[in-house]
Amino acid sequence: MTERTDVLVVGAGVIGLTTAVHLAEQGLAVRLRGDQPPRETTSAAAMAVLSGPLLSDPADTASWEPYETVAAWHRLGLDTFARLAGQPGTGVRVAPGRWASRTEIADASWIHRLPGYEPCAPEEHPGFALAFRMTVPIVDMPAYFEHLTERLVAAGGALEIGSVASLDEAAAEAPVVVNCTGAYAQRLAGDPEVRPMRGQHVIVENPGVTDYFYEFSKGPKLTAFMPHGDRLVCGGTATRDDWSREPDPVQTEEIIARCAAVDPRIAGARVLGVETGLRAGRPRVRLEEETVGGARVIHNYGHAGAGVGLSWGCAHEVGRLVQRTGRVA
Repeated sequence: MTERTDVLVVGAGVIGLTTAVHLAEQGLAVRLRGDQPPRETTSAAAMAVLSGPLLSDPADTASWEPYETVAAWHRLGLDTFARLAGQPGTGVRVAPGRWASRTEIADASWIHRLPGYEPCAPEEHPGFALAFRMTVPIVDMPAYFEHLTERLVAAGGALEIGSVASLDEAAAEAPVVVNCTGAYAQRLAGDPEVRPMRGQHVIVENPGVTDYFYEFSKGPKLTAFMPHGDRLVCGGTATRDDWSREPDPVQTEEIIARCAAVDPRIAGARVLGVETGLRAGRPRVRLEEETVGGARVIHNYGHAGAGVGLSWGCAHEVGRLVQRTGRVA
């Protein structure tokens, strides 16, 4: 543990870990505390392909308010992950993949401006009304978490496994607290607007899939698969107000069936594991400051399924807030 603590970051998922890394690399004394290590958080089970505001019709920005702010955070994320893709050992690569929707889009002119856009032939998207290729960064989360943890330690930060019962308790430990607890902010921050969105993914032995597939339709059951070497991450689900982290065998079968309908090789793949997580659903990301017990508490949660893509932009925003009044300790 560092001799002094400038900032205590609570929550060790991708939002908290990225925020802690950024602050530590700015020269602040940072402690990151999570009740689970990064590899066991919801973020570790993420499909982790950067889309976010890219796949939002500019005429329909309700899910990304304020749109320009969130889009700027996402652009910073795209740039950062593109740079990381050029470094060995980060778990990040930039690759083309198929994106599909089960419903037609009335005005799809904006889709043609997406990075690396290329339309798919009808046989490349069975059962989907629309499909195209787009080139964006994708992330192997276990490898990426190792990379971030190494950076945190190298910058002098400390990673602690433990719980925080209240914001008052956290505020007694550091002059600045950053709340990155995701869905659990409903309890820690008393925020009724944040709700759990349970997701489940199935990890199978890769039967030879080299390109990813991602459905961006709206609904609780989506089809996606992401190859990471010998592993293939298959998804997924998005069930609101479900706190369970127990794998659902029925959902496992459904996920395999949906993915196999796109690539039949997946039907016979050996299942290596099932991962679940709780995304933080909220009408908008909460990134704002309040005072608790004499400490500054900065909330950074509510990223729904876009936490990976927004992680660096939000970390930089937190950094600006922390440094806004000069030294924190």
